[in-house]
Amino acid sequence: MSRQKRDFDTEAAAWDENPARVKLAEDVAAAIVRQASPDAGMTALDFGCGTGLLTLRLAPRVRSIVGVDSSQGMLDVLAAKVAREKRTNVRTLRLDLDKGDRLPRPYDLIVSSMTLHHIERIDSLLRQFHEALSRSGRLCLADLDSEDGQFHGDNQGVFHFGFDRTSLRQALVDAGFEGVQDTTAAEVTKPARDGKLQSFSIFLMTGVKKGGSGDDR
Repeated sequence: MSRQKRDFDTEAAAWDENPARVKLAEDVAAAIVRQASPDAGMTALDFGCGTGLLTLRLAPRVRSIVGVDSSQGMLDVLAAKVAREKRTNVRTLRLDLDKGDRLPRPYDLIVSSMTLHHIERIDSLLRQFHEALSRSGRLCLADLDSEDGQFHGDNQGVFHFGFDRTSLRQALVDAGFEGVQDTTAAEVTKPARDGKLQSFSIFLMTGVKKGGSGDDR
């Protein structure tokens, strides 16, 4: 596993040209709608939003959504899409947690797809998610089930080869979430690092911030 950061800025322009990536965003968005029921009263945040493939699929369902990423190149692509689509309820925010940035608050819904495995300190991030949610706010995390490092052609910037669901569920509970559940959101079939075609499962894990603490609007 590589501790070097991946340069997503250089990948941003061609990011959406991968049909499997677009289909994954569609599948994750559908799973979030089924499991979290986002509605027009919610404020939402998409952590690690990239070019907004998930952000823009959820935007019509919520009052507002902020796309957060550390890559300005990715955010520039998302901002251009927002302008083209004349979306008034979507904005972008560049944050780098490695530099001490903190998530804004409060939000009713925080989502993140395929970002967790690029984060070294998961426990710290889950605590930030908890702090950034409003009372009874909901967290939705989509990522790889445990694999052997074959998913990425280059494991630069990858800190986790997927996640064991049982361990991650416990991590959410430890961070202050309740009602933690998981489901399989998608299957991605692609050439693995060794060149062989392989299927990878993507889970969606959800949890609710316990009442009694945090910000209220």
